[in-house]
Amino acid sequence: MALVNYGTKEITFKLVYYGTGLGGKTTNLKIIHSQLSPQTRGELVSLATETERTLFFDFMPLDLGSINGFKARISMYTVPGQEEYNKSRKLILRDVDGIVFVADSNVTRSEENQKSLANMMENLKEYRLTLDDIPWVLQYNKRDLTTAMEVERMEAELNHMKVPAFEAVAMEGKGVFATLKSITKLMLNRARGGD
Repeated sequence: MALVNYGTKEITFKLVYYGTGLGGKTTNLKIIHSQLSPQTRGELVSLATETERTLFFDFMPLDLGSINGFKARISMYTVPGQEEYNKSRKLILRDVDGIVFVADSNVTRSEENQKSLANMMENLKEYRLTLDDIPWVLQYNKRDLTTAMEVERMEAELNHMKVPAFEAVAMEGKGVFATLKSITKLMLNRARGGD
């Protein structure tokens, strides 16, 4: 699904941050964008309507090497978290190469996390995809909350496929780049023919 540009010798991978509203998807992208060198990143763009917002930017990771002589570029997107924006979420998943599912650790968000994960799987079916077809990782965000669920509970509720999972406090940048490094490696391994 990656987009190949023979003129610039670049392969662009689409990475989507998915999860509940106010779970930390936007914060992840803002932290990543702010820490990348201006020479390797594109502009952070916010597509906002009266009721929803989607962020995206692209960057060229310098330490990833090449794929058959092509440089890798990653386009990163967030989806609106609220259920009423499902059409937008579905559209943003089109041609996805990797997913970071951002789960809110607040115990009161347990059911919302599970519904959002189920919604993501349902939306992938629209493109004849399952989570077996796409590299993905989990991020358990907001670990600093006094109301944070035990990681074991989050694993039991969300990580049935035993994908890599990372604890994070996105507002402080904790766990943000570990999550990004893992999903990037998985996407590139898949592109190189590995699994």
